[in-house]
Amino acid sequence: MRTTIVAVLLGATLACAIPTPAAPAIHVMLLDGESGGAYHAWQETTPYLKRMLEDAGLFQVDVVTAPPRDGDFSTFKPDWSKYQVVVGNYDAPDERWPDSLKASFEQYIRNGGGFVSVHAADNAFAKWKGYNLMIGVGGWRGRNQESGPHFYYQDGKLVPDPAPGNAGSHGARQPFKVVNQVTNHPITKGLPKEWMHVADELYANLRGPGENMTVLSTAWSDPANHGTGHEEPILMVISYGKGRVFHTTMGHDLAALNCVGFITTYQRGTEWAATGKVTQKVPPDFPTADKTSTRAAYNPPAGWNSPGGAPRRGAKQ
Repeated sequence: MRTTIVAVLLGATLACAIPTPAAPAIHVMLLDGESGGAYHAWQETTPYLKRMLEDAGLFQVDVVTAPPRDGDFSTFKPDWSKYQVVVGNYDAPDERWPDSLKASFEQYIRNGGGFVSVHAADNAFAKWKGYNLMIGVGGWRGRNQESGPHFYYQDGKLVPDPAPGNAGSHGARQPFKVVNQVTNHPITKGLPKEWMHVADELYANLRGPGENMTVLSTAWSDPANHGTGHEEPILMVISYGKGRVFHTTMGHDLAALNCVGFITTYQRGTEWAATGKVTQKVPPDFPTADKTSTRAAYNPPAGWNSPGGAPRRGAKQ
């Protein structure tokens, strides 16, 4: 009997000593290569976006850079199937991608691939129907009421406003409060109801089809800063076929990326888009309703200045 007890205890000890196999890494494509202007410096922001995912300990990230605007796209044929999610740090006009490339990306998302649209990625491809269904709403590049209604929150409800007007605007870069309108989604679950984001462009007047779109978080677009006077969408999730899309309008430059609120929701949103769940805990340094939070590891380099000169307002990027 004693021998049996010792054997059981030894077996239990050995079982505890054997490490649990780590979950396979989530394979991520970080797509870059073009923007609407020097003010969206993808060459600067891509390394930070890549490192933020890698620092979460869940992701293996490959950067895929599309040809430049005068490049040859005939041989640019990414193997989407190698990745569980594509992060878009990319903004190009409709004519940039051939129809075959657009069709392959649509098929990838429709069949269950994930997509994360970061900041100006929602400026891209204004006339590509499939892409706009993926991102829900977008701005600039000729979008207007023909692209869809202007979506905003009012009295606790999402309002699709069909009034005519151009799509896309923002004021000067200032800190602003984010309000989580949906608190039980895996991305926002456990986050404070309200939290402060560092100085960034607060996108407003975004328009699009808005189909299968849930606005998770909003921010007040202050008329005193060229705003709309509405709670504008900041974080969204969209279904496209079997695919999941996470859309964040935050992240204009390196200073804006260095917000623990952005970092956390970006990491959680990417995991959700890839897997449909979030396993990451809310970090203790997450911002509060009255205080922003940054991390020294993501500070812009010494002497850095935000590219592109003065902040752009109105219907400019």
